[in-house]
Amino acid sequence: MAERARSSQEPGALRALHLLQYLLGDFHPRNFSIQLWDGTQWEPETGQFHRFTWRIHDPGWLRTLIGSASEVSLGEAYVRGDFDIDGDIEAIFPLATYLINREWTAKERLHVGSLLLTLPHGPSPIHGIDLHGQPHSRQRDRQAVSYHYDVSNDFYKLWLDSNMVYSSAYFSAPNCSLEEAQVQKLDYICRKLRLKAGERLLDIGCGWGGLLIHAAREYGLRASGITLSTQQLEFARQRIEREGLSGQCDVRLLDYRDIDDPGGFDKLVSVGMVEHVGEMKLPEYFSLAFQLLRPGGVFLVSGIGRAGNRPASERSTFTDAYVFPDGELVPVSTTLQAAENAGFEVRDVENLREHYALTVHHWLQRLDAHAEEARQIAGELKYRIWRLYLAGSAYYFQSGKLNLYQTLLVKNENGKSGLPLTRADWY
Repeated sequence: MAERARSSQEPGALRALHLLQYLLGDFHPRNFSIQLWDGTQWEPETGQFHRFTWRIHDPGWLRTLIGSASEVSLGEAYVRGDFDIDGDIEAIFPLATYLINREWTAKERLHVGSLLLTLPHGPSPIHGIDLHGQPHSRQRDRQAVSYHYDVSNDFYKLWLDSNMVYSSAYFSAPNCSLEEAQVQKLDYICRKLRLKAGERLLDIGCGWGGLLIHAAREYGLRASGITLSTQQLEFARQRIEREGLSGQCDVRLLDYRDIDDPGGFDKLVSVGMVEHVGEMKLPEYFSLAFQLLRPGGVFLVSGIGRAGNRPASERSTFTDAYVFPDGELVPVSTTLQAAENAGFEVRDVENLREHYALTVHHWLQRLDAHAEEARQIAGELKYRIWRLYLAGSAYYFQSGKLNLYQTLLVKNENGKSGLPLTRADWY
């Protein structure tokens, strides 16, 4: 194992280096280097490919790391600038998991405590959004959605595809471009819904309008969308007008609970929206969707779910605090039960988590390629929050801790689904 490559011999840095070597002595493979505030550097293990450099700027943060290591405290330290990651930021998450879950013996606590006493106190915490009202009330949901999606359309344009699709792409091959894969996703959803000219489609949580515009243009139907984001609404309406689809498409600023058109739609779609609904509101969500569909209608729900063998976090996560306030990721079994209880028949469930891992990896690369522009548009804090969130998402999808489910539901009519015997037409 390689030790220090160079050091200024500053006593505080040497003690911090000793502490880190003690903490990470059992962590393998250590495929990263650590650089302290005075230039002291600890090289990767011999023979390891160098994935990133962990540059620690604030010696006091190490006290926070040991005293209250959690996903939130580690994320806050990065966002605050206590440390930087130069290189592959996705590769830091196994290290973060190790530090958060590390258990200490009494002897270790005594030794580490003596080292910590020589370091200054850590910086003050930062704070995420403070939401008001009852969880998943109309007012509070609008606050949560606005916090995430109304950052800036120009910010999202930097790293999303040209259709501004903010959900997993569908890769026919790993080397597909993001543009190709997002168009493939849009059409894959339309084929799953078996859209036909003249039908009426509702997109619940339509984002910037990419799916409903594609469906109207390519399949000749009438498509409506709803969103709680004012910036998404403005962008989608402008694009609909530019594409000459004003007679086929419309978008409204509306909560899903306020749609009053029972039996008014042939098909429903909801992509990346169910995560915002909340577990306690799932029965209402699916019951309302069931009422909106005509008999024989189909509902495609695409959403992230946590792995069924992974319990819900007992503590607030970084994503909860700084990215998706009030977002809830439940196992697919919970979602399906709510859908069936509302009257839906489950016709198909597909897990596309590898596709989401590839998608988020593309987003992260594109964000990093436009780092300076992102800082200018959204500020340093937002840039660092989104960079960490995208990197963490890629890791969680790759590791199987998060999944992406596309579920096809039907409102059958006296047992008649109206669906073909096979799914050959999808492919």
